[in-house]
Amino acid sequence: MTKSTSQTLIPRPPIVVVMGHIDHGKSTLLDYIRKTNVVGGEAGGITQHLSAYEVYRKGKTPAESDSITFLDTPGHHAFSKMRARGARIADIAILVVSAEDGVKEQTKEALSAIKEANIPYIVAINKIDKPNANIERTKQNLAENEIYLEGFGGDVPFVPVSAKAGTGIPELLDMVLLVAEMSNLLGDSKLLAEGVVVESHVAPARGTSATLIITNGTLKKGMFIVAEDSTAPVRAIENFLGKQIPEATFSSPVQITGFDILPRVGATFRAYATKKEMEKARLENQTDVASPSSKKEMASSSVPSGVFVVPIIIKTDVAGTLEAVEKELSKIKKERVALKIISSGIGAVGENDAKLASGAPGAIIIGFNTQVSRSAQDIALRFGATIKTFTIIYELLEWVEEELVRRTPKFTSEETVGALKVLKTFSAMKHKQVIGGKVTKGELVLDAQVKILRRDTEVGRGKVLELQQSKVSAKKVSEGMECGLMVESKIEIAPGDTLEAFMMIEK
Repeated sequence: MTKSTSQTLIPRPPIVVVMGHIDHGKSTLLDYIRKTNVVGGEAGGITQHLSAYEVYRKGKTPAESDSITFLDTPGHHAFSKMRARGARIADIAILVVSAEDGVKEQTKEALSAIKEANIPYIVAINKIDKPNANIERTKQNLAENEIYLEGFGGDVPFVPVSAKAGTGIPELLDMVLLVAEMSNLLGDSKLLAEGVVVESHVAPARGTSATLIITNGTLKKGMFIVAEDSTAPVRAIENFLGKQIPEATFSSPVQITGFDILPRVGATFRAYATKKEMEKARLENQTDVASPSSKKEMASSSVPSGVFVVPIIIKTDVAGTLEAVEKELSKIKKERVALKIISSGIGAVGENDAKLASGAPGAIIIGFNTQVSRSAQDIALRFGATIKTFTIIYELLEWVEEELVRRTPKFTSEETVGALKVLKTFSAMKHKQVIGGKVTKGELVLDAQVKILRRDTEVGRGKVLELQQSKVSAKKVSEGMECGLMVESKIEIAPGDTLEAFMMIEK
């Protein structure tokens, strides 16, 4: 492979990851920059995929190379791996913080991912148009969380913005380009492309596709791609708008269709000029690659004995989402019931999924952002398997939690509520005895079950049919009080016996 020289290296556009807490306005910020409606296209207004877009500074043209590639990462805590991956791919991060809410849980998590990736970042203080916005308070809050802004004890650049109104957006883009210039980002378009797989999915009509970010070199039609043990001939290159282009170079997001197996999200890829070189590279990669599904099956196979197991099958639209769903489901812990993932994959819920579920009693099929085939519905209906589909991750998790509670095996236990010392016995007829006594512990309750203890040994059981205190009917008698009662029992109760009252409690 040709090596870069100082003559072939040229400045390349920055790859920027936008991170921050859920609802702090990341997608709205990108939405304004791109002049498209990403927020409206996401279920519940939450970004649930890692997506990549190219934008140009207003008034500039592509020829001037003044472009920026943005990665949009999900804010919900379930997608932490996707956020961390976005930070590793990017050259610069924008940390979006609400001027109303300040630093939140995912803000800290995002900052941790940025620091781990060791990339420069800019703080965008968003929602400055809101009535409760307070920029100075937000700066103070950032400092309390060890984010020291320029002019506030540190060197982290910041820009106050309103993603909704567009205030400060030009200044933010200028700051991105300034940080990129200071970072001296270089690339060589004469090399064969290399980069990272940021998303992968299976489309029924098209096959296995992947979204790639080119970090160096040029990708052309006719080349071949290797991403670990996945390969694809480059028959067509689509840009982020879905338009076919003849070639793409560094910092560009592209979609390639035709992979033989689903590429792992986060895997690095390289382009090769010939099929022979591609095959050789794949062979070298295969020695160390372990399938994510096999790791998952190993992790989910150990369920403690005595625990009721609910088998689950997961199908999602893209690989990154599958990773997030599996991670979140693995966190659900219940005392007497556990989930066990018996299968997972990308694409629609199909006939094979339904057949697998029908062979596993009580199995649940979860579909996320994907369709259910008619044949799968028919099989599930016939065998009583449960299929549920979702488009918002927290709704999926809430439903699974509720379903596990519903399926938790119930058991009853005896709970002692009181004890009575038998002082006198009166009449007895047909297993019913009238006795007098004193409550020594807790309380005696009408209709309670009782154990008859003689010298601390249980000799029989009975039930309190009637209860009186001071010759007046009562529903319960408290500790220290004397009472009269009628007990139904086959065992003859004698003075000195103890009646231990208990209730059957279902748990």
